[in-house]
Amino acid sequence: MRRLFPVTYETADHAGRQGGGEPLGSEWSLDALADAYAYPPRADHQAWLRANMVSTLDGAAQHDGRSQPISSDTDMRVFGTLRGLADVVVVGAQTVRQEGYRPARAREAFAARRAAAGQDPAPSIAVISASLDLDFSLPLFTEPLAPTYVITGSGAPAERIEAARGSGAEVLLAGEGATVDPDRAVAALADRGHRRLLTEGGPRMLGQFVAAGVLDELCLTVSPMLTAGDAQRIAGGSALTVPERFELLSLLEEDGFLYTRYGRRRHSAE
Repeated sequence: MRRLFPVTYETADHAGRQGGGEPLGSEWSLDALADAYAYPPRADHQAWLRANMVSTLDGAAQHDGRSQPISSDTDMRVFGTLRGLADVVVVGAQTVRQEGYRPARAREAFAARRAAAGQDPAPSIAVISASLDLDFSLPLFTEPLAPTYVITGSGAPAERIEAARGSGAEVLLAGEGATVDPDRAVAALADRGHRRLLTEGGPRMLGQFVAAGVLDELCLTVSPMLTAGDAQRIAGGSALTVPERFELLSLLEEDGFLYTRYGRRRHSAE
C-alpha cells in the first residue's frame, strides 16, 4: 500500500515511513488504515454520511450480481476498517435480502478506538425499507450486538411495523406515505447520537442519497478490471439536474487497485 495523495514529505521520500509508522509498500496495519479513514470532526454535531463502493474501470459495480469478483483482499480490509469506524451501517432492504446481512461483529482491533469514542462494541445496522418486506426472524433483527434500526415511511403496513418491533428492532419513521426521505433518515439516526454513518449500498439507495444531497463522502475502490455487460453502476435512480462536484481527499494504491476518498466540496464562504 502506498499513499499517492495528499503528497507529504514521507510520500515523496521512498525511504520514509507513513500511515502510522507503516513502511512504504508494505501491508498497512488496521490501525494505520483506521487513521487514514478517520471521520472528520464535526463542530455542528451533525451526521457525516460516507459511502463505500467498488467499481471496475468500465463502471460496473458488480459481476454476476456480486461485488466480490471485482474486489481484492485489501479492498475487504478497507471495507472492514470502515465498518470498524462507523456508528451505523445503512443498507437497503434489497441488499439485506440478497446478501443475507447479519449483525456486525465486534472486532478486537477496533475495541479501544470505539470505546474511546463512546461507541458500541460493533456498529448498528439500519435497514431502509418502504414495504418492510423483510424476514424479521433473521439474526440481524433478533441477535444484534448493537440495536438494529428499520427506517420506513409513516404509510408502511401497520402489521409489518409491529413485526419489526416484535423482533427487537427499533422502527424509525422518516417519510410520508410509502417513501423514505433520505434527509429525515439521516437526521433520525443523528438524533439518536449516531453521527458516523456508512452506507454500503445498494446502488438504488446510494442514488437516492446523492439526489437528496445528503452524501458527504464517497470511498470508492477503482478495480483494475473490465467486465463489459450491463451490470449496475454504483448509484442509480434519477439524475441530478446539475452534477455535484466532490473533491479528492486521499488516494491510496496497491496492486493496481486505487482506494479513493472524495468529499463534498466546501465553498470558501462556509
